[in-house]
Amino acid sequence: MRNDLSVIILTLNEAKHIKRCIESILPITNKIIIIDSFSEDETVPIAESLGAKVYQNPWPGNHAKQFQWGLENCPIDTEWVMKLDADEFILPDLAKEINSKITSVNDDVSGIYVKRRVNFMGRWIKRGGYYPTWLLRIWRYSDGVMEQRWMDEHVKLTNGTTIQFDHDIVDDNKNDLTWWTKKHNRYSTKEAADILNTIYQFKLYDEVEPALFGSQEQRKRKFKHVYARLPLFLRPLLYFVWRYLIKLGFLDGRQGLIWHFLQGFWYRFLVDAKIFEIYLKSGKSKASLQKTLKEQYEIEF
Repeated sequence: MRNDLSVIILTLNEAKHIKRCIESILPITNKIIIIDSFSEDETVPIAESLGAKVYQNPWPGNHAKQFQWGLENCPIDTEWVMKLDADEFILPDLAKEINSKITSVNDDVSGIYVKRRVNFMGRWIKRGGYYPTWLLRIWRYSDGVMEQRWMDEHVKLTNGTTIQFDHDIVDDNKNDLTWWTKKHNRYSTKEAADILNTIYQFKLYDEVEPALFGSQEQRKRKFKHVYARLPLFLRPLLYFVWRYLIKLGFLDGRQGLIWHFLQGFWYRFLVDAKIFEIYLKSGKSKASLQKTLKEQYEIEF
């Protein structure tokens, strides 16, 4: 079945993942758009061989800008759009659900939430508050834009209500820990800037509204606002304890220990260390912090 749905995927050297990703969505659409940042591996020929349309745009510095470029510059002629990462794929049950439900969605519904599960080192991370993670990944093209944030961007609806589908997309990156730590080192700089922005308001985002009793991304955004005001270096420890002990992350086995420690403590501790470093370089005045972030950490405002 072919739905009135386009799927947009961002790529940069994703030859390990792109075939699996595209093959998982062929049952739901033949309108697959790849926004490629000039990959140097076989990403583009693999994608094209599977029927995807590839558009290339230089990497603008973050996912939000690149995805919004795709929304604004690619010939999207479908009612619905879906966002999928190259290292993700959809389960057959979700493909069946999309095929059976999307054509009968009520007119007042503009967004559809799906669940994401994370596989790490071959194991599904079920605990530590990591599953289910509900993400707004399907929306009416006319009714959604991508938040323009340095990190943790979400789709923001400009109209309509949302519903939830029952089945999952899977995040299953096949790269090794060296790649993973390098990526999170890069992310930590942007995350540090994002936390400082929460405190000092350098840049006002047109963002999903933080709300304690809202959608999952609204609750997460609210949590990050609270987290940003906790003491440096104590907060990653508290977060790890909450994930690993209180939310039963220890039941995810050895892979879970590695995941929750690295992603829930090491990464967050690195973010705090970079914030501490930025304070040492610039003090705590808003103007000097913004200057340091721009000139030494290449953060665009």
